[in-house]
Formats: sequence, structure tokens, C-alpha cells
Amino acid sequence: MSSSANAITAAFAGLIDLATERVGGRALYANDEFFAPKENLLKPGRGVFVPDKYTEFGKWMDGWETRRKRTPGYDYCIIKLGIAGVIKGVDIDTNHFLGNHPPYASLEACHAPDDATGESLTSASDWQTILTKSPLKPGSQNLFAVASEKRWTHLRLNIFPDGGVARLRVFGVARPDWSRFKEDELIDLVAVENGGLPLACSDMFFSAMENLIMPGRSTNMGDGWETKRRRGPGYDWIILQLGGPGLIKRVHVDTNHFKGNYPDTCSLEGCYHSANTGDELSKSEIAWQEILPRTKLQAHHEHFFENELRNHGPFTHVRLNIFPDGGVSRLRVWGTLV
Repeated sequence: MSSSANAITAAFAGLIDLATERVGGRALYANDEFFAPKENLLKPGRGVFVPDKYTEFGKWMDGWETRRKRTPGYDYCIIKLGIAGVIKGVDIDTNHFLGNHPPYASLEACHAPDDATGESLTSASDWQTILTKSPLKPGSQNLFAVASEKRWTHLRLNIFPDGGVARLRVFGVARPDWSRFKEDELIDLVAVENGGLPLACSDMFFSAMENLIMPGRSTNMGDGWETKRRRGPGYDWIILQLGGPGLIKRVHVDTNHFKGNYPDTCSLEGCYHSANTGDELSKSEIAWQEILPRTKLQAHHEHFFENELRNHGPFTHVRLNIFPDGGVSRLRVWGTLV
């Protein structure tokens, strides 16, 4: 990981980006996007700079950039969170915006229907400030804590008076709307959109543990959880918190794209515990119960387990063990809420 990525990981450890396009976040409306479109705000990475690339409007920039404002006021962009939840912090990244970054920014949030349009939200009256007008540095990741425990669905990023922002990251905790599920409906209890959260792992040298519970199938080998090659005894593992306590009925282990580096075997264990940190759940005294016994895996393959499950719970956490090492692209833990 880069030093900047490490800094973000440390600052917002245990939180997910609720706004990234990867989980369904969308930029709905911007009052101005003359130089660069609003959709760039939610793309992966920090944005790139191509010195000699221009468009008919001017310099091409990998971010959202408005024209120079010649009238009173400020520019803004309305964003629908991919995952509704509680916001704990934000990164307003002005990477590559040096002589054209906004000097200040603020953030407002609201709770709106899923089908609300950007145009309708421009005139909404229930926006609440979650970040007051704050100074931004050029070419930098500007990190801010957010002190709000409310569940939000939409954000409005205000920049004063104009300029460019490369990326917006919105770190928080998912708060699923369980009422949308029918009684006894099978739910992926570990999915990021349902409040699943990776808490700790033995290793993630090649790719991050958060990838394991992202929506959809992986796009390539980097879009999964992969450990380094183990040269000694033991095995690798990852501990995940379920979105809610549940009875586990089906397990899906996907080694998509992992062909010469998939785990030889895997097992799954569960526990019912009030702990919510990886440190607590990594202790040897935690009573893990076997859900899926150690089972052979195949390369680049979707594995489904139902009759093989030895214990259904209820559980609050699961631990996926891989022997001896390797990569898994996705884990799905289907069950019903208790």
C-alpha cells in the first residue's frame, strides 16, 4: 500500500466507504461541472494527471471541476450513498488540483427516498450540516471527523466558491433497512451492504480483506482477499462481523480469478459474542464453533455449501480459515436474522 493509503486506513480503520461507486454510490446532480464531471468524485483511486491532455473545454482533469465563478454564491454536488449509514469521517481529496482547488468546503446530509432525483433534492429543506465550512489544502487528502449518529442516504458537497475536487470518500458504518426483507427470507448476512464488516485477518499482503464482501463477483485477481505465500506452519484466516445475529443456512466461497494461488482447503467457524473488534475476537479463549468442516477447494470456481454445514448458530461473527494460504475473491454467508 502507498503511504497515503496507509494513512487513510489508519484514520478510518474498521469503516467502509459508503459513497464509492463500487457499492452503488452515484453523483446525482451538480450545479456546474464545466471542466470535469461529477461522476469522477466516486471513482476508485485518487485520480491521475495527464500533462498534455485537453478537451474542448480546457485541461482534462480526473475529478469534479467547476468553472471560475464570476457571480456570488458557491458550487455544490449532490450524492446518493451506495450504502445508507452513519458517517464517521470524510476525505475531500484535492489530488492534482493545485492552482484550482476550492479554499473551503462543507457537507450536508439528509434522509431521502431511494428514487429521489438530484433536481428534487436541490430544493429539499431537510439538509443538515455534518461538516461546517472548513479549509482545504491543495493537492492533499483533507480528512475530517463527523460527529453524527444519524442514518443518512444522501450528501451535498459544497465548495467555496468554485474549483476542483478529485475524490470524495465517506467513511462510516452501514445501517441496513431490514424491513425491506420478508420474514424468513435468506439474507447475505456478511455482505457489506447488509452491515457486514471485516474486523481482522492474519495477512492481506496482496489485496485487502474488505474486497471479500463487496457486491458482485470480482473483476480481477486484485479484487479479492489474497495472502502472501506461507513458508512455515499454520494457516491464514479472516474474522468478519455479520450485519446482524443470524442462523446460517448456506455458504458461498468464490475463488474467481485465483488459478495458481487459490487455497487448497477452507473451513468456516462462527461465534456469538458482544465483541466488535478484531483484537478481542482474535484471542484464543473465543469459543469458535465449526460451521463448515475443512473442505477441498478448486481454482477459479464458485463453491456452494448447504448440506455440508454442521452448525447453523445463531452467530454474530464468522471466521474463514484457508489452508495454507492463497486468495478468495468473495464470501457469502446466507441466513435468516434472529
